Amino acid sequence: MTRTVSDSDSVRRQNRGLVLSALRMQGAQSRTALASLTGLSHASMTAIMSDLLVQGLVSEVAADRVDGRSRGRPATLVHFARDAAHLALFEIDVNRARLSLIDYGGVLVDRIETALTPDTFAYQKPTDFLSERLTALLIRTPQAALSLRRVAISVQGILQRDGQGLRWSPIPRLAGTSFVSELSEKRNLPVTLHKRGVLLAEGARWLDPTLYDASVATVFIGSTVAMGVTFRGQIMGRGDEGATEFGHMNHLPNGALCRCGMRGCIEAYAADYAVLRTAFSVPETAPPAAAVPVQQYEMLMQRAEAGDRAAKHAFNVAGRAVGYGISRMMAIYDPSHILIVGPGARALELMRAEFDQAIGNSLVGKINGLPKIIAHRDETEPVFRGLLMKTLNDIDQLDFAPLPNSERIGPAA
Repeated sequence: MTRTVSDSDSVRRQNRGLVLSALRMQGAQSRTALASLTGLSHASMTAIMSDLLVQGLVSEVAADRVDGRSRGRPATLVHFARDAAHLALFEIDVNRARLSLIDYGGVLVDRIETALTPDTFAYQKPTDFLSERLTALLIRTPQAALSLRRVAISVQGILQRDGQGLRWSPIPRLAGTSFVSELSEKRNLPVTLHKRGVLLAEGARWLDPTLYDASVATVFIGSTVAMGVTFRGQIMGRGDEGATEFGHMNHLPNGALCRCGMRGCIEAYAADYAVLRTAFSVPETAPPAAAVPVQQYEMLMQRAEAGDRAAKHAFNVAGRAVGYGISRMMAIYDPSHILIVGPGARALELMRAEFDQAIGNSLVGKINGLPKIIAHRDETEPVFRGLLMKTLNDIDQLDFAPLPNSERIGPAA
């Protein structure tokens, strides 16, 4: 009897998860369309949708008529009830911390941004910094505090095995503290930490439907160099707690000094501080700038586009480093697309010749040809979208799919 109940609960949870996943991927749908997408029977779909409606997780809306001549009642669509839950997303990088409040429908409710300096965490613990900004955000939307389900954080660096903090980060004094577990305990909420590389890969799949099932290497070029990869639509890397360390792959042994303290990393030639260092003929062993203003990086692009030899050389060096890194990667993983994101995406044409030459010099590149290289100009969107969809999916599958029939979450329908 116990086994039968357990199996029944497992099937129920799985079926609810399928429905929530289909809604998350496809948007508002009719019950008939959802049954087709999930492979569930119409009877099962009716029962599941009845539960979700009673629990306040979804709501109904009449579909707009596509053809004004159509007759009969318009189809009834179901979609997520926006006020059923909220989530808070922190994006932390070398220059800034951005906190977004999102509702259960995936709609941005509010956002605050704070500049970071090399001394930010010298004067305030990371846990206190994050908690204070979360409080400030919820004060502006107090009703969200009651339905806040999760806090998710994206970072640059190498995560601890337990996911509670960072072993290393280019952000001074962020590593070495268990700020994830501390924030979770302080706010009494689940808090998760995610590496940018994984989120780049996840976000790229959601931003471009044509890439959802493709093999894609998404390369961030900006304050750092990072990569996330998918293989036929599946995220690759060292599990949820890690990703490829593409930016810290060695490009030239004992070469330029990287922000990580090692020498010869790809990042030490291709990140914004590296381009700045090369353009102004600063010795490669000089300590990297703690942060490079966006305007200064843009100015270097403009100089290179105008024909300035030093600036053009700097972007050639950057393109060569990234290109040879990609060519090495292609020896074990052959993506159909390379997606360049971050501030460096605008400099793709300045680096493209070196990309093509480096990849073309590899055996795989020579035989299979060059992958399609695409620039995505908004450096924040792939990371944000990846963090958003991963966290919404966690709420769907971990919080709401297992709910018993009697438990209500959202307000009355």
